[in-house]
Amino acid sequence: MELTDFFSGYEKSRELFDHLYQRIRQHADFDLRVTKSQIAFVTDKPCAWVWITARYIKGPDLAPLVLTLVLPYQHPSPRWKEIVEPRPGSFTHHLELHRIEDIDQEVLDWLMQVLTGKT
Repeated sequence: MELTDFFSGYEKSRELFDHLYQRIRQHADFDLRVTKSQIAFVTDKPCAWVWITARYIKGPDLAPLVLTLVLPYQHPSPRWKEIVEPRPGSFTHHLELHRIEDIDQEVLDWLMQVLTGKT
């Protein structure tokens, strides 16, 4: 699947993704793997994902895009929408992205940590 197909009908989600991608693409070596449900950021294995909330949840005020990261610890930031531990020592963190300003240096640092393996 191509990015154009993934974001068809979700222009705000595409805008957020493009901003995120442009901010990190020159600073880390990764590939994108686009599927029907998500976009994976892949180094030696998938380590971060973005997905469109409205594909799975209906309701008002949904985040146009969610960034999901896997860390070996539970990060203490209150910005995370949800943190789950699907297996011991692996914490999945979900961050809602509503606007460009949500993609600040802190978020970029978190993403760079997982992309460079410096978690």
